[in-house]
Amino acid sequence: MVFKKLLGSLGVGGPTVDTVLRPGGAVPGGRLSGEVRLKGGDADFTIEHITLELVARVEAEHEDGEAEGAVVFERFTVAGGFVLPEGEEHRVPFDVTLPWETPVTELHGQDLGIALGVRTELSVAGARDKGDLDRLAVAPLPAQEAVLEALGQLGFGFRSADLELGHIRGSGQRLPFYQEIELSPAPRYADRIDEIEVTFLAGPAGVEVVLEADRRGGHFSGSGDALGRFTVGHHEVRDRDWAVEVDDRVRSMIDARAPHGAAEVHGHGDGESRHHPGPGPGTAVAAGAAGLAVGMVGGMVAAEVVDEVGDFFEGDEDEEDGGED
Repeated sequence: MVFKKLLGSLGVGGPTVDTVLRPGGAVPGGRLSGEVRLKGGDADFTIEHITLELVARVEAEHEDGEAEGAVVFERFTVAGGFVLPEGEEHRVPFDVTLPWETPVTELHGQDLGIALGVRTELSVAGARDKGDLDRLAVAPLPAQEAVLEALGQLGFGFRSADLELGHIRGSGQRLPFYQEIELSPAPRYADRIDEIEVTFLAGPAGVEVVLEADRRGGHFSGSGDALGRFTVGHHEVRDRDWAVEVDDRVRSMIDARAPHGAAEVHGHGDGESRHHPGPGPGTAVAAGAAGLAVGMVGGMVAAEVVDEVGDFFEGDEDEEDGGED
């Protein structure tokens, strides 16, 4: 993946920069490597620093509805303090570690509709310029994949995936947003829940799995959200029947009485819910390769998702937040 941009802040004749990511899937908490390729301009330039930014498109709720914006959730300074001579080429290799909570963007090569990218900031002679976003693909960790595969085997179907601004209460969440993967109910649960949302919070020891089901009303249990949590250690993935274990977790969650304030599991801690009960426009994609059952609707909107995600990478975003100068 390559992007090129003439440094507009330096005018015609300034240096150019290409950032190339090494082929192969990245995973949360894993390594991201590649190189920044510079070409000198019409004069010598002092390169003060080269910084990589990880940028995500995130949704936020407010009084008037929802809004989307770009959030810088990690920055890596990979070089700086050198002179780039006129017309010369210079390469800067990098090898950095992704945050454990980096969102998953694909399952078995199927795009989930998550807009995640890498952008290079070049500081030259007191002026800063940011290159265009270059798309970053992130595959799930084995523990995340095992849970999703189990849900697919049980008959849950993929609906959408997005990033929500806010924090999950009672968790050790570090990023300012979390990922929700929304699933349609398995046939055995279709009369009891409308949908189920899965959030993964990965860390060095394992992955915390947060389940939230939109429960239908009935004679023996009220409507509303049902919540469940469990943790999967990175070393616990093999030699376990995850379909049975996940089914037990889902059934226990649905059978339990809805706890008071369940909908406030998502939010900033101010009592305002950050739960989004339905999919955003253009976010559902076909993910049948992951074992998640998808109907005709999912296949029909897949192209729309690719278009919307692609739009995110066509120009600079001015709404960024979460990074440091």
